[in-house]
Amino acid sequence: MRVLVFGGTGMLGRSVVGEARRRGYPALGLSREQGDITQSDVPRQWVERFRPQVVVNCAAFTRVDDCEAHKEQALEVNGHSVAHVVAGAQSLGARLVQVSTDYVFDGRGTSPYPNDGRTGPVSVYGESKLLGEQEALAYDRSLVLRVSWLFGAGAGNFVTTMLRLARQGMNPLRVVDDQVGGPTYTRFLARALLDLAGAEATGVLSYQNREAVSWYGFAREILRQEYPAVAVEAVKTEDFPRPAPRPAYSVLDVSPTEAILGRPVETWSAGLAHYLAEIG
Repeated sequence: MRVLVFGGTGMLGRSVVGEARRRGYPALGLSREQGDITQSDVPRQWVERFRPQVVVNCAAFTRVDDCEAHKEQALEVNGHSVAHVVAGAQSLGARLVQVSTDYVFDGRGTSPYPNDGRTGPVSVYGESKLLGEQEALAYDRSLVLRVSWLFGAGAGNFVTTMLRLARQGMNPLRVVDDQVGGPTYTRFLARALLDLAGAEATGVLSYQNREAVSWYGFAREILRQEYPAVAVEAVKTEDFPRPAPRPAYSVLDVSPTEAILGRPVETWSAGLAHYLAEIG
């Protein structure tokens, strides 16, 4: 299976390329400069050159707060430009995996969001990613995969932030306890993504690691393993005002994904242990 990845040098893109190559798949990961999806002809040119069977779009404007100040850019990169990736995949009949986010929901839920659940983004980032979903789903060989709370090698993330603050001597660390979701290790996600592509899954699916936890609970486990002397203090979202609203509840229903994969999704605690060993 030949795999072409836009956004292939980012945190998730690197994991997808690495997993594909471990399987012996020819895989090409494009940087933003190489594979600028905002240029209408660029995705098609790369598809024609590499001739993939699967196109994975990890390219995105992911700085959530910056999206609020740069709405048009966010809508272009995360939304309208997905049509260019679709056109590229469609030109060869390749399958497309469009990576989306829990931010397409309003965060007011109390039970895991089903794949056909009502969306209602409350941030520009969520609005732009929902537009990208709609562009992708116009192609019948597309899979939209909603994910959340990513951590992994290749970019800063919540785990590395907690470790950095602990190394700098901050004690206690103040972390919000009223936002709940599913931390997701990118290497586990990459494995599932390629398995779903191989199964020719289409439509909308979700993937995140189990079980649901707050940022506070996640931080406590990170520090328990690496800096047990550092305390974590639970605070409220209102104590850390940000330009973009954060969903209070970001738990996704992964049971349809598990049914296709034929296995349960991995735990975030296993992913954390793997990642901490990976970064030494």
